[in-house]
Amino acid sequence: MKVLVINTGSSSLKYQLIDMDTETVLAKGLCERIGIDGPRIKHKPTGKDSVEKELPMKDHSQAIQHVLAALTDKEHGVIGDMSEISAVGHRVVHGGEDFACSVIIDEAVKDALKRCCDLAPLHNPANLMGIAACEEAMPGVPMVAVFDTAFHQTMPQKAYMYGVPYEYYENYKIRKYGFHGTSHYYVSHRVAELIGKPIEELKIITFHLGNGSSVCAVKNGKSVDTSMGFTPLSGLLMGTRSGLLDPAIVTYIMEKENLSIKEMDELLNKKSGVFGISGVSSDFRDIEKAANEGNKRAQLALDMFDYAVRRYIGWYASEMGGVDAIAFTGGVGENNSALRESVLSDHEWMGIKVDPVKNNVKGTETEITGEGSKVRSFVILTDEELTIARDTKRLLENK
Repeated sequence: MKVLVINTGSSSLKYQLIDMDTETVLAKGLCERIGIDGPRIKHKPTGKDSVEKELPMKDHSQAIQHVLAALTDKEHGVIGDMSEISAVGHRVVHGGEDFACSVIIDEAVKDALKRCCDLAPLHNPANLMGIAACEEAMPGVPMVAVFDTAFHQTMPQKAYMYGVPYEYYENYKIRKYGFHGTSHYYVSHRVAELIGKPIEELKIITFHLGNGSSVCAVKNGKSVDTSMGFTPLSGLLMGTRSGLLDPAIVTYIMEKENLSIKEMDELLNKKSGVFGISGVSSDFRDIEKAANEGNKRAQLALDMFDYAVRRYIGWYASEMGGVDAIAFTGGVGENNSALRESVLSDHEWMGIKVDPVKNNVKGTETEITGEGSKVRSFVILTDEELTIARDTKRLLENK
């Protein structure tokens, strides 16, 4: 079975074609600048040189046509024709309370996704465009939706409710949803595999750290809490997002700066985080370089991020009644050995020890547990696309 995995943005479309008999990536790529000037496709067949072309892409339907043409191209394609694609797995950001697991897409599912557009106005409309484009290009091919929010639907009500009048939950579904669920699911299950125990017997804290960052407490295989909330804005300090703050700050700044709701939303989502603190960049590599050159604001941004990450270990260990393993993933989590060592070393009082030699890696799956540690620690390379493809295959086989 070959599964095409689609991750649609407002002006972009990422894809991977995976042979699920061997779980091998046959090709992957990106269509960018869809509907705007300079649209292009970057296509990389496994074992071959990548190809980049500027092509007309007025909408996502045209982008999908280019993807299918690239996959079946005689020179740099990887399949003979479209009939080899058994199914399409779509990453969908928000499933609200309707979906606690992946589902085969039908009209009722699409209607539910439309109802969630108010909860994810930047993502769900784009996801729906991707679904529609694939349905148009591949009529009759099964489509599956895999939700970022689904893994967190196991959180208890005490963890996902906010301290606002209950009717706002009843009327508008104001609650914590959490995101990065596909990544947290993959990483926690991979940790269980490496430990050699059933995930149902483990308490795991997973850190997905990148430009967007979140933490998840996984107890007995289920998400019991996560740092992102009603939107991806809450929780950790991030690349350009503020993370946790006193809600009164919002109205205070709006009044002082005479900002509109849209302007304030942009400030919190695109001008804050380590970018807003450092004044340098949202890229941690740039901030580290500036800090090493003596930029105090850049160093402060790194210190604040480190502080924001480490406090969740004690919080979630307390919530789960202990912790067996900690895992780091994402662009920062997988590559920043200094951050991992700082976060873990500050928890030696909990019996957590890191091995500096094992930890001195970038972009490599490895165990970094120190000698005598009561808690095992790992670097895991997340694979959301494989998780989506696996769910797609499972649903179709059990149909």
